[in-house]
Amino acid sequence: MVDPEIYRKRLERIEELLSELSEYSEKGAIIIVEGKRDILSLKRLGIEGNFELATRHSLFNFSEEIARLGREVIILTDWDRRGDLLAVKLSEYFESFGLKPELHIRNKLKLISQKEIKDVESLYTYVSSLRLKTGFIFDEDLN
Repeated sequence: MVDPEIYRKRLERIEELLSELSEYSEKGAIIIVEGKRDILSLKRLGIEGNFELATRHSLFNFSEEIARLGREVIILTDWDRRGDLLAVKLSEYFESFGLKPELHIRNKLKLISQKEIKDVESLYTYVSSLRLKTGFIFDEDLN
């Protein structure tokens, strides 16, 4: 059996990252995800923001359009093989347009949860289960 303290620390780290993501979002940053379910998962976790789907356009044109907005960009693609490739490509394109995208939130989420989940879509369910295991249950988790 896994020590509940491990779950508590994992939950704590994820909550910190979500809080950081929320702060970026409140400052007008653009959060780039792969799908609509990713957006839904993040919204259920309390992240409101400017979400953009990276999978709908030519990545080069998409990156150029976003870079023109002159806002901070957070890449939050899944941490499976496809998401990793997408994150690398987007980073390269953004950097070619003089924009340094934020990747550390994605990288830390990947590190913390990669044995459990592989995508942003599963984040809400994962956090809810960690809250349940640690006794940190919020009302919205019961819905």
